[in-house]
Amino acid sequence: MIRIVIVDDHPIFRSGLSRSLEDEPGFEVVGEGASAADAISLFDQHRPDIMLLDLSMPGGGHSALHVILRRDAAASVIVLTASGHDSDIAQALAEGAKGYVLKGVGVSELVNVISTVAADDGCGASSSTRNVMAGLKTVNHPAQVLATLTPREEQVLELVAAGNSNKEIARLLSLQEKTIKHNMTRILQKLKLRNRTEAAIYLREARSKG
Repeated sequence: MIRIVIVDDHPIFRSGLSRSLEDEPGFEVVGEGASAADAISLFDQHRPDIMLLDLSMPGGGHSALHVILRRDAAASVIVLTASGHDSDIAQALAEGAKGYVLKGVGVSELVNVISTVAADDGCGASSSTRNVMAGLKTVNHPAQVLATLTPREEQVLELVAAGNSNKEIARLLSLQEKTIKHNMTRILQKLKLRNRTEAAIYLREARSKG
């Protein structure tokens, strides 16, 4: 039995999703909430196999994700949200989410993602977000690959993975924005990636393989 907690601040969506998942064999919805505080409380109470977490809700989904994964790095959180922005996808996956699904997908597709993540069979994504991760290269020797980065490049990559823009990183590091752009170009070349979204996801995958 896959035990699921749903956290979303739209009650009609939440209740409809709960009924749909309860109808699926082997699925049980053990808790529902509407805020980041609810997500953390329900996680502590139930320790679910899967948490479905919205990003846009009181307290912020990213905040809840961060706290939950600090308490249990092995927690399986799937972001289920309306935002398809690359930056949101990259940040959620870099923070440790096990999947990212856009609202509006069919129940069967969501069930497949939940089953994939619950079986620890990789990172789950709906067809509408899978293309964001398509360019991610398999990380066979993450320590060796990341070791090719300079300390400054590592620092920049960490801040990119946290969702910061070049301008924000430049401010945080007291550097010029063009310097950050140069660092990002070098990072992408060394990791053989195409964009900052792939770089953020790469870092998360590399860490998961230790």
